[in-house]
Amino acid sequence: MKILITGTAGFIGAALAQRLLDRGDEIVGLDNLNDYYDVRLKEARLARLTSHPGFTDVRASLEDREAMARVFAEHRPQRVVNLAAQAGVRYSLKNPHAYVDSNLVGFMNILEGCRHHGVEHLVYASSSSVYGANTRMPFSVHDNVDHPVSLYAASKKANELMAHTYSHLYGLPTTGLRFFTVYGPWGRPDMALFIFTRNILAGRPIDVYNYGKCRRDFTYIDDIVEGVIRTLDKIPEPNPHWSGEAPDSATSLAPYRLYNIGNHQPVELMRFIEVLEEALGQKAEKNLLPLQPGDVPATYADVDDLMRDVGFQPATPIEEGIPRFVAWYREFYGT
Repeated sequence: MKILITGTAGFIGAALAQRLLDRGDEIVGLDNLNDYYDVRLKEARLARLTSHPGFTDVRASLEDREAMARVFAEHRPQRVVNLAAQAGVRYSLKNPHAYVDSNLVGFMNILEGCRHHGVEHLVYASSSSVYGANTRMPFSVHDNVDHPVSLYAASKKANELMAHTYSHLYGLPTTGLRFFTVYGPWGRPDMALFIFTRNILAGRPIDVYNYGKCRRDFTYIDDIVEGVIRTLDKIPEPNPHWSGEAPDSATSLAPYRLYNIGNHQPVELMRFIEVLEEALGQKAEKNLLPLQPGDVPATYADVDDLMRDVGFQPATPIEEGIPRFVAWYREFYGT
């Protein structure tokens, strides 16, 4: 297939593009290479893709309406995976306008491109952050998620609502994927694993929020990519049993689905740090701090729907994933 992937210089986008190229798909990869974090890392990810004859590199921003219209008109993708977004919960407290531009205006341009060019299936990144103030565990896609605690989370919830509208009005099949704390080689420098590794190796203390009692459903990058590919290959159909009297938020009378992609085995942050220390062969100096605004104490994915519909559930333990990240980090940065 010809597949448009947005955010191909990003962590998940680059890994997904590589896997799809390896299986023979033609990839149109779009990214604006913004400087939210180290552009050199983004360029290094892209360099692994641009040498492939099946990869077309496009430089554009989602919020540029004319540029996005040209991309769809010129390349005519059969399917689209939208991973480009302004990421980060904490950054959304500092620069909220970036989230409106990329995650709302940009996603609107993606929906319009899909609508006007007969795209077979749009898969887009949502986030576990949409669960916000929810406390019932594990988090289910069938639960109400109307109480976000960050603008980033609100923008991702808005994407789900916008996608449903286009599925309902125009019959555009859409699938939203709520990712849970993705980590692994080629990861993002603003994420805890990257920051911890850099500081520990430099002999600097690490900031440990909620006094290390946060629990996260850490999900290895290969599991995320496998989940994306399996859902991309399964075009959603209307749920004939959906009822407006007892609405199910994960399905619809329209061709619309939501899935969690998480390891469904939450790990306490202190245990996560212990495994990292073992992989590095070095102890961390910990600066224990309270929970930050916008953060939640715990995440835990219910992946029953993913398992039922596409036969897959993430299963890589941190005892395997963290050492793989450390090996990559040492090689990439020469430490």
